[in-house]
Amino acid sequence: MKILIADDNSTDRMILTKILQNQNAEVLAAKDGLEAVEFFQEFKPDLILMDALMPNMDGYEAVIEIKKLAGETLVPIIFLTSLKEASELARCLEVGGDDFLTKPYNKTILEAKIKALERMKSLHDEVRTQRNEIQKFNEHMIREQEVGKKLFDKIAHNDNLNTENIRYLLSPMSIFNGDLLLVDTTPSGIVHILIGDFTGHGLPAAIGTLPVADIFYGMTAKGFSVIDIITEINTRLCSILPVGVFCCATICEVNYRDNSLMNWSGGLPDGYLVRPEHGIVERFISRHLPLGVLSPENFSQEVEVRRFETHDRIMLFSDGILEAESPKHDFFSTQQLEKVIAENVNSLDTLYDKLLLALNMFTQSEEQSDDYTLIEYGLQQEESHSETSVSHIAPQEVEPMEWCTTHEFRATSLKTFDPLPLILRILNDCAGLNDYRSQIFTILAELYTNALDHGVLGMNSSLKESVEGFTEYYAIKAHRLKTLEDGFVNIRLENIPSANGGTVHIRVSNSGAGFDYENLNVGDKNFSGRGLKLVRSLSQSVEFSNNGKQIDVRFDWEYS
Repeated sequence: MKILIADDNSTDRMILTKILQNQNAEVLAAKDGLEAVEFFQEFKPDLILMDALMPNMDGYEAVIEIKKLAGETLVPIIFLTSLKEASELARCLEVGGDDFLTKPYNKTILEAKIKALERMKSLHDEVRTQRNEIQKFNEHMIREQEVGKKLFDKIAHNDNLNTENIRYLLSPMSIFNGDLLLVDTTPSGIVHILIGDFTGHGLPAAIGTLPVADIFYGMTAKGFSVIDIITEINTRLCSILPVGVFCCATICEVNYRDNSLMNWSGGLPDGYLVRPEHGIVERFISRHLPLGVLSPENFSQEVEVRRFETHDRIMLFSDGILEAESPKHDFFSTQQLEKVIAENVNSLDTLYDKLLLALNMFTQSEEQSDDYTLIEYGLQQEESHSETSVSHIAPQEVEPMEWCTTHEFRATSLKTFDPLPLILRILNDCAGLNDYRSQIFTILAELYTNALDHGVLGMNSSLKESVEGFTEYYAIKAHRLKTLEDGFVNIRLENIPSANGGTVHIRVSNSGAGFDYENLNVGDKNFSGRGLKLVRSLSQSVEFSNNGKQIDVRFDWEYS
């Protein structure tokens, strides 16, 4: 052990040196505080015996300087003093000394104090070493988590959130987020929005987001409806999640062709449909248990359908927003949230910013107790379906094929099965047509909906011209589908290649009674006529036959 003695009395230095050398200590002797500081910097002693009163620099000043130089390293210091006043002895400890020894020295007490401080230093060094190891491990773990988070984010999120009509907050409590926010568009232009909140926080909760995102993006890209998507997600989560882990979620389907908004909600706080100058006009009430709770046999697919207007906003959020705490441990609450909305109904463009400001002012930067997730989706009437961007492939890369396929879907299939993703898969596998799948899928979606709704089910589109009728329309459709016993929809596709591309002939027929297609109103203000107008804008020809029960569409395509 290396011990530094600082004492201006040479006799005392000699006595102490002898005592310490008899204990096999390596001794350094300084005659004042200034020299003691220099020796400390050069030799790094393990323990210091410091006289309080010395010339040039006294012991108090020297100890203060040495403690600064030592930093986190513990260097025990025993003050040597002939002072008797309690205040003077207390000062020895206040400036950084660890103990004191009054003169004349007692050899036994000196040895005991040195051994005690040696044990303290050993314990301190051990704790410090363990702390450094834990810190290194923690830093390594954080780096691994950050790499993992980037992978999670790539899988669970895409660029669809970064559009001008979407504003969102994803603020995890830890590195990994147990909340998820997904937005994607089907080939026919229908927008799907999903917000989810898994039980727990961090990595255990975030793991469940991967299969949800995989199913959501995969099925949306294939044109499946939110009913099919939410059913598949529930089935998957039931098979992989342990008991007690589930996903509260709300999923919305935005159809700009008829301004319809379909939603399913289980376990999340109510979402809102907010209208300029009116405020909250609809609530997305949680009517189901969270995903992953009920078995596939007991899972409820029941959705709600409502009509929206241009410039409405969908607002969805996780319970972390409502349960955000103030310094007084109050919750932000539904009342606070709805108050902010009510105060900004005439300036919805700034509503999102006002909400975040209110949340930050309420919490006053208190540490989060849950993940925060919020999305504001602006509903903007899209007229760009006929202007879909297409990236072509060079004609020499593939050889177009001539083919024809026919599918007939009967009553039992029409009740529960959506045939469009199946047909889209065929188009994806056909050389050259994958670039046009959005346009062709939109045409097929309109023709199939027309055949099912107005042909097989005999629905009346005029119902959708009012808000009340709009809701009634989908209620009647659900009932007629449930009780359907007979009927069919037949879809025939044929591709005839040409030198620069080809022509796809689409024929859709149904078992319905037909309709007066010659007097069909296709005006912009009539929702029932928008589908035909859209089909005509995307194709080269549209022909009705068999009293409107059959429609033939020609779609020309070519390589660039």
